[in-house]
Amino acid sequence: MISVDEALAQLFALAQPLGTEEVPLREAAGRVLREDAVARRDQPPFAGSAMDGYALIAEEAVVGASFEVIGESAAGHRFDGTVSAGQAVRIFTGAPIPDGATRVVLQEDVTREGDRITLGERLDTGPHIRAAGIDFRAGDRLTAPRLLRPADVALLAAMNAPRLTVSRRPEVALISTGDELVLPGEDPGPDQIIASNTFGLEALFRAHGATVRLLPLARDSRASLEATFALASGADLVVTIGGASVGDHDLVGRVAADLGMEQSFYKVAMRPGKPLMAGRMGAEMGGAMMIGLPGNPVSAMVCGHVFVAPVLRALQGLPPAPAPLARAPLLEDLPANGPRAHYMRALLSPEGLRPAGSQDSSLLSLLSEAGALIMRPPEAPAARAGEILPYLPL
Repeated sequence: MISVDEALAQLFALAQPLGTEEVPLREAAGRVLREDAVARRDQPPFAGSAMDGYALIAEEAVVGASFEVIGESAAGHRFDGTVSAGQAVRIFTGAPIPDGATRVVLQEDVTREGDRITLGERLDTGPHIRAAGIDFRAGDRLTAPRLLRPADVALLAAMNAPRLTVSRRPEVALISTGDELVLPGEDPGPDQIIASNTFGLEALFRAHGATVRLLPLARDSRASLEATFALASGADLVVTIGGASVGDHDLVGRVAADLGMEQSFYKVAMRPGKPLMAGRMGAEMGGAMMIGLPGNPVSAMVCGHVFVAPVLRALQGLPPAPAPLARAPLLEDLPANGPRAHYMRALLSPEGLRPAGSQDSSLLSLLSEAGALIMRPPEAPAARAGEILPYLPL
């Protein structure tokens, strides 16, 4: 049995970054940029007004001064002339500053009569001008690798980058195993349950950039498992759910080994989620990476957050790193932890973390209500209310 950190290190060793593809800017959100994007122009490409007002020569801006208004500059429609002494141009936010003007006086500080303005007594210091290139310059880069957020897409559009080189989405083949499982909407027998993990993990993987191939339920027989594994051919990552323990009906590891899987590890010192395995499939499976998750619903989902999500990020070329933790105060005392890392479901509020009353790994309702997994290291001492503890946001 290895530690969580050791398991992650071995998973990252298996998770080689995938290839790239080019996509239009509109399809880039949520993808991982793999080649730097280069700005094609300065932003803004001209000195522009930061306010509505009047553009004039800064040295002439004194209380009571009077100016002739000789034109107007609006966004997309610049004033083509030059501002000379005693002259001003009506200007609007975002419009180019006319030649000769070095300051914008706010319209609230001006009295206008016809084509003349007079500066009032509440004159501020200005200049209310955004310099050309103040945001970025032609040749500036948005560096890769980077998970592209909506704000990044806006920046890339301003940089005039219509197409981007991004990571190919990881293709995950998801296999749920067990005679006890049926799909949502079917009528389960008296000894059967719904395959809930399948759909929760599919949603989690898609949220982390993967495409998911949902394979038919594999039954607890070699023939069924072999047939389902065959359908996973071509995937980048094969994720199995259940059957990873050592019981008479837990066949996943044995069948995978027969299909050429080289196992990296089996069992992790954590709860929930101890019966976790990983390795690389044989040549007939295309050398896909494999992760075998436990079958208990909460265990599978916790392992999805702790292990599979970071692997998906690494496959897309992001730096290999554990899922980021946050910190918040504990609202109730916790006893000392045992020898395994414990990921405890907890309610997250502005006040802090309140551990769920039960940590039974079969209770999905508590996972649904939880906003966090409190991370308790092995042999952590008792924690008192008010202590700041690390947690994994859900």
